[in-house]
Amino acid sequence: MIKQLKTASVLFLAMVLLTGLVYPGVVTLLARVIFPHQADGSQIVVNGQVMGSSLIGQQFTDPKYFWGRLSDTGSRPYDASNSAGSNLSALNPALRTAAQARLDALKAADPTNTQSVPVDLITSSGSGLDPDISLAAARYQASRVARLRGMTLAKMNALIDRNTRGRFLGFLGEAVVNVLELNLALDAHP
Repeated sequence: MIKQLKTASVLFLAMVLLTGLVYPGVVTLLARVIFPHQADGSQIVVNGQVMGSSLIGQQFTDPKYFWGRLSDTGSRPYDASNSAGSNLSALNPALRTAAQARLDALKAADPTNTQSVPVDLITSSGSGLDPDISLAAARYQASRVARLRGMTLAKMNALIDRNTRGRFLGFLGEAVVNVLELNLALDAHP
C-alpha cells in the first residue's frame, strides 16, 4: 500500500510540474516568439504609451470621434473582466430602452443626418467588447466627425477606407473598421 501511495504521489507531482509549469511555460514562450504582438494583448502603442487593444472596444462619447458598439459589460462600459452579452430578448424593454437612448444620442450629435442608423451602432455585440463597427456605421458617422474636425467628407472617407479591414479570407463576414485605430488616425491627421 505504501509503495502504491509513493508511486501515485510521484506521478501526481510529475503531472503537476508537467501540466502546470512546463507545458504552459513552453506554450507562452512559443507564443511570445511566434506571435509577440498577439501574445502581448494586441496592444496599440503610440509614442511609447499604450492606448488600448485592437481586440477590446473602448468608450468614445465625444462627437468629434467615431463611436463604437454599445457595451453590455455591467456598470463599467468595455470592462474586459466582465465580458458577456446582455441575453436580453428583442422584446425586452431594457434592450429597447438602451437602443433608443443610443439612437437619441446619435441623432442629437448629428441632427442633420437623414441616413438610416446601422444596427451595430444601437446594439451590443455578444461579448459587449467588440472593437469594430461595420463600414456602414463608419460612413454614417463620417459627416459629423468631418464637420467637427474641419475636414472634407472626401478626406474623412479616405481615412475610413485606409482603416477598413476587408472580409476574412476574402469572403467571410463583412468589412469592418476598428474604432480605436480610426480615432487614433484622426488624432494623427493634420
